[in-house]
Amino acid sequence: MPSLQRGVVPIYRQLVDQLRNDILTCRLIPGQRIPSITELQRSHGIARETAKRVLNLLEAQGLIRQQPGKGSFVADLRPMQPAWGLVFPFFSVQYEDLILLVAEQARQAGRTLHHLCDYNNYEEEMRLVQTMINDRYEAVIVIPTLDESRTLDFYEKLAPMGTRIVLLDHTMSSRDFPFVVQSYDLGVVRALTYLMWLKGGGVAFVENEVWPGRNMVLELMRETYLDLMRRERPGFEPLILPRARGVDAAALRQRGITAIFCCDDLSAIQVIGRLHEQGMEIPRDYNLVSYGNTDIGRYFTPPISSVDPRNAEMARIVAALLAPEPETPSESCQHVVHPELILRET
Repeated sequence: MPSLQRGVVPIYRQLVDQLRNDILTCRLIPGQRIPSITELQRSHGIARETAKRVLNLLEAQGLIRQQPGKGSFVADLRPMQPAWGLVFPFFSVQYEDLILLVAEQARQAGRTLHHLCDYNNYEEEMRLVQTMINDRYEAVIVIPTLDESRTLDFYEKLAPMGTRIVLLDHTMSSRDFPFVVQSYDLGVVRALTYLMWLKGGGVAFVENEVWPGRNMVLELMRETYLDLMRRERPGFEPLILPRARGVDAAALRQRGITAIFCCDDLSAIQVIGRLHEQGMEIPRDYNLVSYGNTDIGRYFTPPISSVDPRNAEMARIVAALLAPEPETPSESCQHVVHPELILRET
């Protein structure tokens, strides 16, 4: 920034004009952080009140947005796009269902929905979110990568520049944006409690550990399973299988397993098929419950008992938060949806 001239034009006015010119000529780009009050004081030898006046005038002109505790950022002068962006970590039938429901809510609101997968890569998630903000999306909905600790600092310092941010499905860390989450641990408890009530044996837990890196959701489900088994079935050693491919009927019988809980509907179908190949049938030999309640589980034969995450309810709450006059406050607001157990033939 050029040096200031002591003279007729007040210092604060010179600073405002310089920063304004840098913004309008794109030397400072939308979303870029500009010097703070302290930095302006130090670099130009001005009083704190003068520095505050500079930033307040720039904000009044719509050139910057001040974010308390985070800094001041260049505003985007382009109009907002009537579009919602949705970033999700990987493809699954459960996420497909959720995305379609959010897309329908967007359509009803007169908005388009653009969804992009980050492949459980936290750096890609941050890049996609920032790109949508810079492109002036009206809203960005994020199903976080499964290791949310990697993006915590990014969201704490993010300057949305008028774009609304909603975190969806699972959020393990406290952030300054509204959450719409499902209680995974409650869903696991409801499924396991029912399976243990049916028969007196142990319950195996089949995971689907495919994506690289830490999976905080699966960790939560696993810990809930272990706590409940140790408390309610102390005579049976908990059995966790990383994927359906490892299901062995002889090993299950040896461990006293009478029921199986699967972390998703697709894994449940794979378990049923593998047990059938080994001469075992569901529910004759084992009871089974999965998590997801998707079409693939509902229309399978036999129809699968499953935990319903209530995707339609989550999509409805997201739409309410993104309404021009949201039904609920959008700052630091957490909505928890309670999954329910849907009993069918397994």
